[in-house]
Amino acid sequence: MSITAKIEVKGQDLLAALEDFFRSVLQLDDVSAVLIPQRLPMKNVVMPALITDPDELRGIDPLAPYFPMNASKVVSRLTRKPIGGKIVAVLRPCEMRAFVELVKLNQGKTDDLVMVGLDCLGAYSNRDYFQFVGEDLKKSTVQFYTNVLSGKGGQNGDIDLTSACKACEHPFPTGADVLIGLLGVATESQLLVQSQSTAGEELLGRLNLKSTKEPSTRKEAIDALLAERTAFRDQMFLETSEATNDLEKLTVYLANCVNCYNCRVACPVCYCKECVFVTDVFNHDPSQYLQWSRRKGTIKMPTDTVFYHITRLAHISTACVGCGQCSNACPNDIPVMELFRTIAQRTQAAFDYEAGRDINEAPPLSVFREEEFADVVGID
Repeated sequence: MSITAKIEVKGQDLLAALEDFFRSVLQLDDVSAVLIPQRLPMKNVVMPALITDPDELRGIDPLAPYFPMNASKVVSRLTRKPIGGKIVAVLRPCEMRAFVELVKLNQGKTDDLVMVGLDCLGAYSNRDYFQFVGEDLKKSTVQFYTNVLSGKGGQNGDIDLTSACKACEHPFPTGADVLIGLLGVATESQLLVQSQSTAGEELLGRLNLKSTKEPSTRKEAIDALLAERTAFRDQMFLETSEATNDLEKLTVYLANCVNCYNCRVACPVCYCKECVFVTDVFNHDPSQYLQWSRRKGTIKMPTDTVFYHITRLAHISTACVGCGQCSNACPNDIPVMELFRTIAQRTQAAFDYEAGRDINEAPPLSVFREEEFADVVGID
């Protein structure tokens, strides 16, 4: 039976309430560590931290509007082989969905893992976050979630959430073992906590939380946010399709790519141990560049930039979860996420597939389905 309970909030301090909750979790006999975003004492940033000592939970900040990396890769690294204990990982919804894809690709396991997800309020880009945040990181986080939960939104002056967050139709951790709800909840006094799996039920059942009912206002808040996000997403798809619907336009769209491959490194579902683009395959002979230039009179350097992105689209569009880390990592501000999400939406729809939706759902092209693409293969 699913458990619905509440985490009591004192003095409207959500971060303190979450710290107390995860301290109780970490004190359970079979929980070895908690992976959770934490403010670093040595620098003004929030990064994932693997915590084994309950006293070190001071400074956790899972509500910070900062998303420097998709932590699914960290969870993959921690779970690929037995670690010798159970880990509770606090992840954004897009991180959980990316990890689901990595599990399907044999890059991680769920055996000794409990995933905890909070309603995601969004995040700023790395650059914008440093414009937003002050010396007091906790105060900045409080300002952010207070504005969002009170209906003022995530915009702070000229600084707004990333396009990936504004276009995300999965801000709720439906695939988590344990869900912590904020939207539609009276967060000045409590947070909603629900088990969504057997593992989540077992964990919550030992914490002696006060039971409650999901507030009726929650569905209304969720529906309103989804409507806003879906409208932004659909407009983004239209604009990006128009900007990239032929090779010439795509070349212009990607013109300032310098082949740094940051987007590949930041992508949570790009898992190849060796990428073809960092092998000798694209280490052309010097004379080859001269031949290409003579053929056209000029060529853009470096070459192969458009081919690189098309190859990545072919590799990962069925697994893209739209987290936006590709755009976040781009030094030249190319809207990579917009392009990949637009193509991924079409690719996944063609296979009736949604990345991260179900851990038991086989990825496209990994199984043969006789009824698939009958109009293409000519099967009547």
